[in-house]
Amino acid sequence: MVQTNEVVNDSLSSNGLIHHTNGSLEERLDELRRLMGKAEGDPLRIVGVGAGAWGSVFTAMLQDSYGYLRDKVLIRIWRRPGRSVDRTTAEHLFEVINSREDVLRRLIRRCAYLKYVEARLGDRTLHADEILKDGFCLNMIDTPLCPLKVVTNLQEAVWDADIVINGLPSTETKEVFEEISRYWKERITVPVIISLAKGVEAELEAIPRIITPTQMINRATGVPIENILYLGGPNIASEIYNKEYANARICGAEKWRKPLAKFLRRPHFTVWDNGDLVTHEVMGGLKNVYAIGAGMVAALTNESATSKSVYFAHCTSEMVFITHLLAEEPEKLAGPLLADTYVTLLKGRNAWYGQELAKGRLTLDLGDSIKGKGMIQGISAVKAFYELLSQSSLSVLHPEENKPVATVELCPILKMLYKILIMRESPIQAILEALRDETMNDPRDRIEIAQTHVFYRPSLLGQLPS
Repeated sequence: MVQTNEVVNDSLSSNGLIHHTNGSLEERLDELRRLMGKAEGDPLRIVGVGAGAWGSVFTAMLQDSYGYLRDKVLIRIWRRPGRSVDRTTAEHLFEVINSREDVLRRLIRRCAYLKYVEARLGDRTLHADEILKDGFCLNMIDTPLCPLKVVTNLQEAVWDADIVINGLPSTETKEVFEEISRYWKERITVPVIISLAKGVEAELEAIPRIITPTQMINRATGVPIENILYLGGPNIASEIYNKEYANARICGAEKWRKPLAKFLRRPHFTVWDNGDLVTHEVMGGLKNVYAIGAGMVAALTNESATSKSVYFAHCTSEMVFITHLLAEEPEKLAGPLLADTYVTLLKGRNAWYGQELAKGRLTLDLGDSIKGKGMIQGISAVKAFYELLSQSSLSVLHPEENKPVATVELCPILKMLYKILIMRESPIQAILEALRDETMNDPRDRIEIAQTHVFYRPSLLGQLPS
């Protein structure tokens, strides 16, 4: 059992929830308030933008820890209004409620239980923002959260926020933060933004490069990059909320990352800090690419351990190769990248998506937003990495053929995923053909190529050579 020197007392609030009153937590909050220049009586305003699984869990964790300190901090979450809950989901939600006595008692105490009975019977339509107020995330029904303050008007949610948590998919980040920027034109203080998004996009004009969510936010809002951070790690949202031990890194400028790491740290959730913002963010998107393929292989081979290990060897060698293009010291990324990849292959939504495609339960025509799961960010990441690494300006010398080739030619798994998911010119089963291709190099050779040749291209991340 993990020991902690934090002093904990339990208190029962008016809604029946047990709050863990933690003196050390209050000190952390006070320290962050001082750093942000908050005066006495002016609460720190934290807003989650986007209510997917991880965004909702992250906001709920803050509410669980600090919500009882209402005079010092206000925590709320924004999600779009109008998303209805279908009958099947309402029936399942009713089962979840009745299987958890604590949740059932909480809803009865808050006079909120009857609407779930009516939805179960088909006499009422529930909405996603409505159930989120009671602690139910539409993408994670089986894991009830604490009740949350939900705002459906974006301007109301963010106009005075001190800290904004970006829980949006990378594909929606640019559009939403461009709207947010309109509400911040008259701001005097500069907010701090923590992005949880693990996706990337490619910008191919002029100098080809990767665009990450923190860069999208910086461009859209004008908030200095020093005030924008990325938090990521090998985590499954529901397990973190259920207090399975987990860790993460918050990356960005030292002024904010160190106090925020301290503010977010819990006995079951270790948060380290790191100054390499963009590279860690890109790695979070890269593993989603190969997770989809891993799901396909698992389903097509009836969970063959041998086939999955063959795929793992090839996909990790491609990821190692790509990190040598993106990072001057790629060996520092090996541990975080492999850990994040491992948990995603085990239980992530991108691996699940690949499995469902291979089993015929989903089709590509359904798009990248899947009911009950949210956005499958690996799809857009496949497109971004393939298009970027296909650029002639990024050609590398093929070590065997001794001639320039597009970088993507050394990444056969990525090429096949692009043909399957984006071009739709190859069937799902083609992923196995790629593994069994007799002309494919030993994965060790690809790693050796990366380690013995100067492939580092700082321009890919918009950086100048050191």
